Amino acid sequence: MKKVGILVGREKTFPDALMKNINERGGGEVTAEFLKLGGIRHDAPPRYDLVIDRISHEVPFYRATLKRMALEGTIIVNNPFWWSADDKFFNFSLAQKLGVAVPRTVLLPQKDYISGIVSESLRNLEFPLDWQAIVEYVGLPAILKPFDGGGWKNVSRVNSLEELWSEYDQTGTLCMTLQEFIDFDQFVRCYCVGQEEVMIMAYDPRKPYLSGEQYVHNPDYLVPELAERVTKDVRTLCSALGYDLNPVEFAIKDGAHHAIDFMNPAPDAELASVGEFYHNWITNAVANMIFKRLAEGRERPRYRWDALLNPEPARTFAVASQTDQQSRTVVPNPIGRVEAVATDNRAAAASAEATSPLPSGQRSKTESGTARAKSVTSSRRAPRKDGKTYSARPKTT
Repeated sequence: MKKVGILVGREKTFPDALMKNINERGGGEVTAEFLKLGGIRHDAPPRYDLVIDRISHEVPFYRATLKRMALEGTIIVNNPFWWSADDKFFNFSLAQKLGVAVPRTVLLPQKDYISGIVSESLRNLEFPLDWQAIVEYVGLPAILKPFDGGGWKNVSRVNSLEELWSEYDQTGTLCMTLQEFIDFDQFVRCYCVGQEEVMIMAYDPRKPYLSGEQYVHNPDYLVPELAERVTKDVRTLCSALGYDLNPVEFAIKDGAHHAIDFMNPAPDAELASVGEFYHNWITNAVANMIFKRLAEGRERPRYRWDALLNPEPARTFAVASQTDQQSRTVVPNPIGRVEAVATDNRAAAASAEATSPLPSGQRSKTESGTARAKSVTSSRRAPRKDGKTYSARPKTT
């Protein structure tokens, strides 16, 4: 008998549906259950053949436990070693090398630092930071967001240098990126399972989370040629990164698609959020992948970074055609194209915070931003309209 463990957080419908699917199909030969973890011995024998990870990115104890399970041969979805090393800024740099279009992006020094980091610790940091050149490269409006965050937290739109400084001042010890804002007229979120199966979802990030209006099943949302290009880029990115479960988001303007987020290895699949069709699709697709991985077995893994960064050559697989997708569901009433709202600050902020229950334009705060340790402030200086200098030199504590 093979055992599948499911590691979850607050979500309910997806893990329950996945566990039921596995247990019904397993016929006693494959069983699934929620993990129960206490003190973990370094020499404990493996308890599970495969684990679906939905929460370790927020709980270090879970992440360390999964790394240890992987060492003993347990298949982890997604790979905890690579997930720990990955970040969104690296992803954008990699995407460009892979030929996938991405918005212009700049990595910014942190605003604040933990206690113990003093001015001398930052001797390699450019001072003053050339904010004007950064803004000229990225353009305005722009999106300020963490380089390794998730869940659309701490993301905001800035329309001027002054707004950028104001938002940046509130980021605390978070390391941020400033990214070109794509004034999209279409937007898609694409599930990718097993680096093979792709489901393109018409998605409106400006609609409120859990409104039931973010996801609409419309197989004709993209013209066939664009859908084919998007599918190819989804597989390219997920194969290069090695994620078995990961969504890729594209902002589309005038038929040109830009990958704006593709590091979310625990994607939302809750019924109330994604809707019945996509909830059922992702549940079945993940279950199929699990049975396939269990049947394939695995060789003893190589725990070297070069192995993680150089996976086996990507294979080409067929994705469900638009006709096939159409036949598997009742198509709702047609929807119009998503109208771009470039001048609406609240709507644009919602495009950066779509999965947050907070009102549009309101940015989530994390403990690192609200309960800061004694810190130093990173360097910046730029000209103001009145000719004075805006500056905040590093200061020691």
